Amino acid sequence: MLKLNHLCHHYLRPGQSAQDGTQPMIFDLQAEKGDIVALIGPSGAGKSTLLAMVAGFLNPDSGELHIAGQPITTQTPAERPLSILFQDHNLFPHLTVFENIGLGIHPGLKLSREDKENIVAAASRVGINKYLDRLPEQLSGGQKQRVALARSLIRQQPLLLLDEPFSALDPALRKEMLTLVKSLAKEQKITVLMVTHSPEDALKIANKCAFIYEGQVKVSGETQQMLGNPEDEALKKYLGI
Repeated sequence: MLKLNHLCHHYLRPGQSAQDGTQPMIFDLQAEKGDIVALIGPSGAGKSTLLAMVAGFLNPDSGELHIAGQPITTQTPAERPLSILFQDHNLFPHLTVFENIGLGIHPGLKLSREDKENIVAAASRVGINKYLDRLPEQLSGGQKQRVALARSLIRQQPLLLLDEPFSALDPALRKEMLTLVKSLAKEQKITVLMVTHSPEDALKIANKCAFIYEGQVKVSGETQQMLGNPEDEALKKYLGI
């Protein structure tokens, strides 16, 4: 479903070229349909860079990126078959919950009767159907993230990117949101790529895990095996083992 083949990016200072000795970030990774893949690793290792290249916010210098068998390396973010959920929920404060979810269908909110029914159904799935007429300022942090999640899922794209969307929530609510994502991903048969600093969160939701270290996927595999019985020394150090 998702394939990164030597996807490369150089971070250069002004006036530098890729031949100036900078260490490139080069990623190889695969995920099958329905996989939930957690990207873990120390700060600055390249997790956000990998996610940004998949999303289209950062252009790779070389390599290939495929989603559902189609090359998308040159597509703009809006053209890519994916949705993104950020830590900042990115809700529009002047729009109601209903309208914010509806933006996932049409940016101008030109909605058919079927679209409106789908919005209500999506809100019900994430437990916010009682708040459709409210503005974001009237919601708690967890409720806002539920709105953003509904907006992402209503787009019905095969790939969902999570950029630590629940890290600011308290532990119980974060666990609840992770469980909800896992359930909805299974229901809709979508693939999820999740950046997290929490191995515990990875164990809760992800069947696959990739350890990002010094600009590459150093180790990847089944989450329980990787984190429960790590063999790589850098991964052991990261986990505090």
